[in-house]
Amino acid sequence: MTDQTAPDTLQQKLLERAAPGRAEFEDLVVVPIFALIVALVVGALVMLATAVDLPTIGRSYIALVQGSVGSLNALSETFTAAAPLVLAGLGLAIGFRTGLFNIGAEGQIVIGGLVAVMVGFSFSGLLWALHLPLALLAGAIAGALYASIAGALRAYTGAHEVISTIMLNLISYRILDYALRQPFIQREGRADPVSRSVLDSAELPQWLAWLDPNLRVHAGIFLVIGAVIFVYWLLFRTKIGFEFRASGKNPDAARYAGMRASLIIVSAMAAAGALAGLAGANQVLGVLDRATPGFSAGIGFDAISVALLGRSHPVGVLFAGLLFGALEAGGRQMQVDAGVSIDLIGIIQALIIVFIAAPLLVRAIFPWGFRRAESGSKE
Repeated sequence: MTDQTAPDTLQQKLLERAAPGRAEFEDLVVVPIFALIVALVVGALVMLATAVDLPTIGRSYIALVQGSVGSLNALSETFTAAAPLVLAGLGLAIGFRTGLFNIGAEGQIVIGGLVAVMVGFSFSGLLWALHLPLALLAGAIAGALYASIAGALRAYTGAHEVISTIMLNLISYRILDYALRQPFIQREGRADPVSRSVLDSAELPQWLAWLDPNLRVHAGIFLVIGAVIFVYWLLFRTKIGFEFRASGKNPDAARYAGMRASLIIVSAMAAAGALAGLAGANQVLGVLDRATPGFSAGIGFDAISVALLGRSHPVGVLFAGLLFGALEAGGRQMQVDAGVSIDLIGIIQALIIVFIAAPLLVRAIFPWGFRRAESGSKE
């Protein structure tokens, strides 16, 4: 009897590891939902502590919903804000899955966006079907190459990617400042650092402009959907994706199995940089039409929160990016309708991350939400 049950037990364990269980579903879906609820409650308490009355708190949360999903224009702003966050977050998720804490998405966005702009205002007369893909590809390649610097330093010298990516972020700002002063990049007749405008043939089209020219959502949203599908396929359906995840789980075991650690590190960083570069290209080709100092607007740093909130899973990153995009779009409406400081949105975002990082605390606050899993484990 023991000989028969042992293989069954082993098979069951292998199946549990191969397929997501309820515990993983709870970490990916249930915990973030409860974390959002707690963050909104604590945010209301913070407003009460700052002498904001209950009716104003109610108006502010109503404005948050209306400004994010309450109208077609609100949805347009949510998707526009979410697109670069999801793209950069997907790149960071690849790094996290590989065991690399890449916090250089901001610099990769800057470099990718700058190169995309340069390609975008060059090649006049080129067809849209060629010019736009070329500009997007240039941004992705630039971001990949820039991120590969940190990957190579980690792989061949042991330099920690946290330090190197921080330094590369700072370097990217100075590269941008220098580039925007060059005659072949700076807009003619301008003394301030601003690039030439992207040509129409390299712009991401606003696909709802036929309804309302003020709807800013552009074709970059389809790029986001494609990136989510691609990253899911890369991580969970390819050999290199398996190597990424194996290296992230246990680098020593991965090396023992014959996986080349240096190649994995550089490849993961390059993939992350390519997606961050696409996020930068998304901004300059779809929203801004030019490059200026600070055009990245901290998206690369917010994307860290998006990747963490999404548990480094492509689908989770998509929903986390939409949530943060909704908070950004709704936060502006909160400020207008209720007179609440936009800083409150930053507080709510921080609280969400705090509770996401403490799932045991969320489970303690909402024990009934996890009761079925607990009873199942006892059986």
